[in-house]
Amino acid sequence: MTDAGPGEADAAPAIDAGPPAALCQSGPQWLSEGETLTLAVLCNQDAPEVSGEDVVFAELPAGASYDPASGSLSWTPGLDQAAVYDLVAEIPGRESAHFTVGVADAWDQADNLPIVDRNAYPLEYGMPVFFLSPPAESREEYAFCTITYRGVDHDAYCKKRGRTSFDFPKNSYTLKFPAAAPFDEPERAGGFVDKRKVVLTTTFDDVSYVRHRLAFELWNQLDPAHVQIQTYPAIVYLEDEFWGIYNVTDHVDEDLMRQQGLGGDGHLYKTISHDANFRATRHRSDALKDSLAEGFEKKSGEPEEGPGAFDDLIDLVSFAIEADDDTFLAEIDTRLALDEYIDWLIFVTFIAGDDNAGKNSYHYHQSGGPWRFVPWDFNATFGQNWQTFRRSAQDYENYTSLNHLFERFLALPSISAQIDARYRAALDGVLQPERVTALLDQFYADVPAAVRARDQRRWRDEFESFDYWNERDNFLSPDEELDYMRTWIAERWTRIDSLY
Repeated sequence: MTDAGPGEADAAPAIDAGPPAALCQSGPQWLSEGETLTLAVLCNQDAPEVSGEDVVFAELPAGASYDPASGSLSWTPGLDQAAVYDLVAEIPGRESAHFTVGVADAWDQADNLPIVDRNAYPLEYGMPVFFLSPPAESREEYAFCTITYRGVDHDAYCKKRGRTSFDFPKNSYTLKFPAAAPFDEPERAGGFVDKRKVVLTTTFDDVSYVRHRLAFELWNQLDPAHVQIQTYPAIVYLEDEFWGIYNVTDHVDEDLMRQQGLGGDGHLYKTISHDANFRATRHRSDALKDSLAEGFEKKSGEPEEGPGAFDDLIDLVSFAIEADDDTFLAEIDTRLALDEYIDWLIFVTFIAGDDNAGKNSYHYHQSGGPWRFVPWDFNATFGQNWQTFRRSAQDYENYTSLNHLFERFLALPSISAQIDARYRAALDGVLQPERVTALLDQFYADVPAAVRARDQRRWRDEFESFDYWNERDNFLSPDEELDYMRTWIAERWTRIDSLY
């Protein structure tokens, strides 16, 4: 017997791996109805004792055929075959393989037919799909609707939402699920689960499709102690009509606050106009408000309306107006989460959130605790205004005309110094242009080019002709908008860096 060399005595015996795989292993294949798929099934025809004749399919969709000579499958799906298919090929007694084929609805074909089975249409080019049936007509009252998501039906309620976006042909929606059966999407946004209400935010006024998501992610990353807002992209159908790309987003409400450990029985207010400016006078006016709560809408908390409903908010606004500097400095830390409200200023000035400094925000007050802030609605950011007109990265506004809290912060040296320090840390960290554009590129890539193209075909003409901005002559494609935003972010960082 030959002695084993160093280490050989303990070597594990070789394991027979069996014959090499003959069937292909590939990821999902996507196409639209009417397009032709050629799918390699047998990838190793040199495998011992295997030929194309040995491959069998348990079942093939109508019109699909397998060619033993080439070891491939061919299929041109008809206009009634939109679905996701799991095709199983087998070499009996040897091996099997699954081939996922997704067939997107050819909604823009004149003779297209409705999707036959919504439960068999969970994804489109890899993106999750919602069906709303019937689609909501009102933004005032919820109406019963069946929501089919990832092929599963949910009995729920829907309504339209938004103010400016209510005028769009592509509206936003709020979905309300039963307490006993909340919405769950464990695979997206780090686990988008246990949601009673969900917002579907329109992308009609954002050719990039990512402003909303990018802004929320930056807010989340600026400080993990912020109220964290989850969002991810999905596709929406109203009944059987392709309605395109939406951002699925947390609904800011008492349930969200409870999820984040803030209690759920506090008072939640939304700023709905620029009169929510923390001043005694209305926006761009010397006229006194009838109530210091003007510009705010109460979303939760008792009492919901009538005497006392806005007392804590009125107290905060009154404090912002009337407190002398010493009192303001002595009490501001206990009245509100100061770092969070400072970050509000940093956040909106960096992204040029013209519509986010004096409105489009939430303010939450739990009895005995400080006021908390949550931003909202980011169509007017990253180089465009609320009408999508271009906004230079060089234009800097501290928004004190829109927000008296900002004015007071900046006028007091000790708070102004905190702003400078937090801004500098953000510029050197979360807001570094390389980090921001990496997120931008990642989120853009999360929406497949084929889906962007479908959405553009559905909405581009209506977008360019919409009366809020049809005077523009510089409309960009999604790829061009991405490049524009990347440049804008780099230039914006340089501009803000020069100030801090």
